[in-house]
Amino acid sequence: MKQALRALFSPLLNALESGESAYTYKPSHRKILIFISLVFTALALLVMAMNPGDDMGYYFPVLVFGLLGLLGLVVGTLGNDRAVAAIWGNR
Repeated sequence: MKQALRALFSPLLNALESGESAYTYKPSHRKILIFISLVFTALALLVMAMNPGDDMGYYFPVLVFGLLGLLGLVVGTLGNDRAVAAIWGNR
């Protein structure tokens, strides 16, 4: 199942996993990335639930928080150590 999901998200993962430069990675980085991604996803769901009706302006935060949450969850669960370090920024 993991390999099928990696194949589905390969354009994103390949961009973050490429490179030969040194990177700094700690296991806590992955845990924090997944936690923050879950918070963004919860925010997106909360804003979507608070939608008062026909106002389309509420969907912009849902889109932004939802995409950020999805990106973090994909990289945190499917990406390798280099991809997680790329999200945090190489130092």
